[in-house]
Amino acid sequence: MDLGLRNRVYIVTGGTRGLGRAAASSLVADGARVVVSGRSEKSVTAASEELGGPGQAVGVAADNADTATPDRLIVAARDAFQRLDGVLISVGGPPAGTSDLVDDDQWRAAFESVFLGAVRLSRAVAAELGEGGVIGFVLSSSVYEPVPGLAISNAFRPGLAGYAKNLSNELGPRGIRVVGLVPAHIETDRVRELDARGGDADAARATATAVIPLRRYGTPDEFGRSAAFLLSPAAAYLTGVMLSIDGGVRRGF
Repeated sequence: MDLGLRNRVYIVTGGTRGLGRAAASSLVADGARVVVSGRSEKSVTAASEELGGPGQAVGVAADNADTATPDRLIVAARDAFQRLDGVLISVGGPPAGTSDLVDDDQWRAAFESVFLGAVRLSRAVAAELGEGGVIGFVLSSSVYEPVPGLAISNAFRPGLAGYAKNLSNELGPRGIRVVGLVPAHIETDRVRELDARGGDADAARATATAVIPLRRYGTPDEFGRSAAFLLSPAAAYLTGVMLSIDGGVRRGF
């Protein structure tokens, strides 16, 4: 199936590792070109080279919390590829912790990065997109149900999902789509860290796997291919959706 991605251009934040990197790889594999961002010059340089170099990918060292980041990413896309078709906003998970242990500084930093940074970038990209453009948000299963020990994520990810749905209503008349990806139990460093919190990562994994209909964790590549489809013209009649990529855990909802 041709997803229609050839020569389309996407910004992918957090595109140097984890789910963002998996999405960027799948986009490039299907013919798209990407601008990937990460926090260090070294990581974005390595990622852009591994994704194909200047003709396929460029890297920009940027922090989502920085108010200058949206303009820098948009300019990079225009300068390198002379167009922009969409963005996938992926931000690393905020610090773990229960409500009684998370301090004000952690709340503020996470708000700037996870929530306001995503809102700011989506707003700037929306102003640049024409009909057929797409804005995607990488969310979390905390959109539907709190994850124990992740108070910050449990607060901000559902709010971002609500913002995405609202944005889909506002941008729909312009032919711009807004979608959310809701991963759970995907084999990333973040998930491995969370599994290890109780001291027995194998036991945590076994407990989680037992309630997954497919009885296994997903791979980053499986997430990436789902992201590439949702961002592609092949998904042209999908907007406002929150796609669970979780091996069937939320079946029926």
